[in-house]
Amino acid sequence: MEKERKEVRIEDAMAEKEALDKKAQEILEEKDADSRLRVYKGPLGKAIIVLLCVWTAFQLYFTTIGAISAVNLRAIHTIFLLVFTFLLFPTFKSETRKRKIPPIWDIAFILGSVGSFGYLILNFTRIAQTGGRINNMEIGIALVGIVCVFEAARRASGNLAILAALFLAYNWFGAYLPGYLGHNGFTLKRVLITQFWGTEGVLGTGVGVSATYIFLFVVFGAFLKHSGFSKFINDFSLTLVGQTSGGPAKVAVIASGLMGMINGSAIANVATTGTITIPLMKRTGYKKEFAGAVEAVASTGGQFTPPIMGAVGFVMAEFLNLSYTYVALAAVTPALLYYIGLLLAVHFEAKRLGLSGIAKENIPDVKIVLKEQGHLVLPLISLIGLMFAGFTPLYAAVISIFVTIGASWLRKDTRMTPDKILAAVVEGSQSAISVGVCCVIIGVIIGTVTLTSMGLNMGYLILSIVHNDNLYLAGFLVMIMSAILGMGVPGVAAYVIVQAVAVPVLIKAGAMPLIAHLFCLIYACLSNITPPVAMSAYVASGIAGSDQTKTGLWAVRLGLIGFIIPFFFLNNPVLLIGVDKTATVWATLWCVFTAAVGTFALVAGLEGWILRKASWIERIILIASSPFLLFPGSLTDLAGAVGLIGVIAFQYFHKKNGENAA
Repeated sequence: MEKERKEVRIEDAMAEKEALDKKAQEILEEKDADSRLRVYKGPLGKAIIVLLCVWTAFQLYFTTIGAISAVNLRAIHTIFLLVFTFLLFPTFKSETRKRKIPPIWDIAFILGSVGSFGYLILNFTRIAQTGGRINNMEIGIALVGIVCVFEAARRASGNLAILAALFLAYNWFGAYLPGYLGHNGFTLKRVLITQFWGTEGVLGTGVGVSATYIFLFVVFGAFLKHSGFSKFINDFSLTLVGQTSGGPAKVAVIASGLMGMINGSAIANVATTGTITIPLMKRTGYKKEFAGAVEAVASTGGQFTPPIMGAVGFVMAEFLNLSYTYVALAAVTPALLYYIGLLLAVHFEAKRLGLSGIAKENIPDVKIVLKEQGHLVLPLISLIGLMFAGFTPLYAAVISIFVTIGASWLRKDTRMTPDKILAAVVEGSQSAISVGVCCVIIGVIIGTVTLTSMGLNMGYLILSIVHNDNLYLAGFLVMIMSAILGMGVPGVAAYVIVQAVAVPVLIKAGAMPLIAHLFCLIYACLSNITPPVAMSAYVASGIAGSDQTKTGLWAVRLGLIGFIIPFFFLNNPVLLIGVDKTATVWATLWCVFTAAVGTFALVAGLEGWILRKASWIERIILIASSPFLLFPGSLTDLAGAVGLIGVIAFQYFHKKNGENAA
C-alpha cells in the first residue's frame, strides 16, 4: 500500500513537472523570441541542421587556428545570423510554427542578406583603399543590408530594433536639437559608409564579440547542459544546503547562479531551472512571489559572476586591453556580496516563517554525487586552467568543449552519444542567433554614437548637470541610463551598448576605466529585475503563478545589495580585488570582509530577523549600520560594528531570557 502511494506521488510530481515545463515554454515564447522558432519538415529541416553544424565548425576553426581577416569573419558570421533568422524566426507571433518552406518574403530577405554582405566581402578592401568612396549602386546595396539587419532584429529582439531605429534617426534629426545633444547633421551616404561599409557600424565591435566570445561560450554551455552538468550542479547544491532552513531556496540560488554564469541568459535560465526550483520553494512554504523573485535574482547575478561572467569578462578585458584574470578578480567582490545578500535573505525569510529544510532521505549522498557526476566539472577546470596558463579564452573554450565530450565518456550514465553531441551543436548555435542579431543591430547604435560624438556629448550634458565633478551624482544618472539601455537585452549585448554610451560619462567624471565598465555592466544586467521591464522576474512570475508587479518588487528588494554596492566601489577601488595598487592584500580583504558584514546588516534589517524577529527600532539601526560597514574606513567600520553588535547582543540577551520582540 505504501509503495502504491509512493508511486502515485512520483506520478503526480512528474505530471506537475510536465505541466510547469509546458507553462514555462508558453511564457518563454511570449517573452523570448528564441522559443518561437519555426520547425521545418522534410529535406529543408535536415538541411538547416547540416548548415548549423557547418556554421559551428566554421566558428570553431576560424576563431582558433584558422586565418581570416576580422572584417571577413564578422561579415560571414552576419550572413549566417541573418540567414538563420529569416529561416527560423517567424515574421509575426501568430504565424504557424510548422512549415515545409519559408515564405516568399523571407527568401527575398535571405537573398538580400547574402547578396549585400557577400558584395561587401568581395569589395571591402577596394572601398577601404579609396577612403570609403562608394557609387550609387553601392549605396543601394548598403540600404538593402541595413534593412535586412533591422528586419532580423525586429524578429529576434523587437525592443532593441526600436532603440536602434531611434539612434539611426538621430543621425539626421540631431541637427535640429539644441545644446550638447545637437550636431550638424549627416547625409545618407555618410551614414551608410559608417553603418555598413566601415568597421564602426553593423560590422563593428558588437558583431565582433558575437563572432568570437558569445558564439563559443553559448555552444560550450549547450555541451555542458547535454553532458548532465546542470543535474550535477543541482544535486551537489542539494548536498550542500538542502537540509538547512529554507534549503530549496538556497539550492535555487546556488544552481541558478552557476548556470547563469555559464549561459549568460537570465531569462532562459529562469525558464529552465525555475520549473524545478520554484515549485520546490513553494512546497516548502515560501510565498509564490518570493519564490519567483529568488529564481530571477539568482539567474540575473550569474551574468557578472566570475570566472565566466556569461562571457562578458572576456569582452571587457578586450575593450580595456587588460588581462582577463585582472577583470575577473575585480568582479569577485560585487558578485560575492550579491549572492551573500541573496542567501542571507532566503535564510532569514525561512527563519521568520519557521520553514525547515528538505528531509534527509530526499537529499542525495554527497559521496555518490561526486563519484557518479563529479567528473563533469572537468570542463570548467580545463577552461579556467588554460586561461590562467596564458591561453586565450577562445582557445580555452574550444578545448573545453572537447574536454566536455571526453569527460562525459568517463561514465556510462553521462556519456554523450553522437545524437547528444548533434543536439548540443544545434541547440548551442540556435541559441547564439538572437544574441548575435542583437549584437549586429547594436552596431547601428555604436556607429551613431561614434559618428555624432553622442557619447562625448552625453558626457558633457551630464557633467553640466553635475556641478563640481560630483562622481556619485554622475553615477546615479549613469545607473538610470544603463538600466534603460539594458532593458530586455541579453547581458553581453546590454554591456556592449552601455560601454559605448555610459562608460565615457563616468570616466569623464573621474572614475577609473575598469570601475566605470564594471559599474555599467552590473546595472545593465540588473535591468532584468528592474521594473517596469523586469524580464527575468516576469518569466519567473509566470512559472510561480504570482503577481508580476509584486514579484518584480520582491526581486528588487532581494537584489538590493547589487544596486547599492557599485556606488561604494565607484570611488573606492580598494573594495575590488587587485584594482587599488596602493593597498595591501590584507587591506583589500578586510574591506571585502566588512562589506560582507554590512551586507549581513542590510539584509537582516530588510528581512527583520537575526536571532529572532527584529523590532522596527532594531531594523532601523541595522539598515543604518550597513552603509558604514560597506564604506571602507576604520571610523566607519567602527560606527557600523557598534550598531550591528548592539542589536545582536540585545537580541541574544532577550532570546536567552525567552522574551519576544515587540
